[in-house]
Amino acid sequence: MINIVYQHNSQSFIFDSLKIFKLKYMEYRKMGKTGLQLSVLSFGSWVTFHKQINDSLADELMGIAYDNGVNFFDNAEVYALGESEKMMGRVLKAKNWDRTSYTISSKAFFGWRGDNNKPNQTGLSRKHLIEACHEALQRMQTDYLDLYFCHRPDKSTPIEEVVLTMNNLIQQGKILYWGTSEWSGVEIMEAHRIARDYRLIPPQVEQPQYNMFEREKIEKEFLGIFNGVGMGTTIWSPLATGLLTGKYNKGIPEDSRLGIKGFDWLKERWVTEDKVSKVVQLGQLADDLGVTLPQLSIAWCISNKNVTTAILGATKKEQLLDNLKSLEVVEKITEEVKERIDAIMCNKPKQPDF
Repeated sequence: MINIVYQHNSQSFIFDSLKIFKLKYMEYRKMGKTGLQLSVLSFGSWVTFHKQINDSLADELMGIAYDNGVNFFDNAEVYALGESEKMMGRVLKAKNWDRTSYTISSKAFFGWRGDNNKPNQTGLSRKHLIEACHEALQRMQTDYLDLYFCHRPDKSTPIEEVVLTMNNLIQQGKILYWGTSEWSGVEIMEAHRIARDYRLIPPQVEQPQYNMFEREKIEKEFLGIFNGVGMGTTIWSPLATGLLTGKYNKGIPEDSRLGIKGFDWLKERWVTEDKVSKVVQLGQLADDLGVTLPQLSIAWCISNKNVTTAILGATKKEQLLDNLKSLEVVEKITEEVKERIDAIMCNKPKQPDF
């Protein structure tokens, strides 16, 4: 179900040194078969918090997002080794927004101690999931998490243990919904089977990557899940780690996330001659439509009805404002435009026969 809420208050206006921006509306979508409504555009902290921006800028960007109707802020224990959650917690405490007006998440699996992680400080054991939840609550200075994700599947922990642990955390009021991130369709359905057999609460949201370069899971593998048990999705990297902004067309800017030490693997994966060539063609299509390439890319992503929310990760006010306005570009993502995009990308998944 999709709800559209028009913003009438003065907070819908964002004052820029050059222009006054006003979004027409924020769209809210039900998270799968739950009653929870998430803004179709949300704000996350991966890479950016602590590594690229400080408290002051995080406060400004989160304020811009919230004032424009964003009600979901994404985080994880591993982001900046816990410092990202601390930063978001400080901002939220300073903002003093009504806690019922927004949702926040954390994810557990990788731990936050980096190379110093010891046994039981990573993975999805009952011990780590519970302790990681307590640590996230402390860092984010909150009484509960709205969403709590298993950040990756854990081959060494029985899924029964994971489902039981998450159900217990919900019963204790420490989390409200639990989900998975980068799990396979088979693993998600196994968790649902176990939950059904034991009459427990199943995962109700998955956080996969989805963008014009990464389409298989959302457009093919998960179709049976969407049509069956139903799952919400909180999409990460709708801009393909920034590649779909066009800023890497002529190299790697020093102040970009791919220029950060330790993220060479992202650069090696994404900045290839073939991918950049496709981005250039997408940029030409965006020009034809009178929009920016990031707006086109994000609008394409959220035009998929199985996307609950796409997580934005801006480091500059102008960048966030541009990204937010992609909501007004969705109406331009017609079937003809989708066909032009498919012709450029040459990666549309073949639909399964149900």
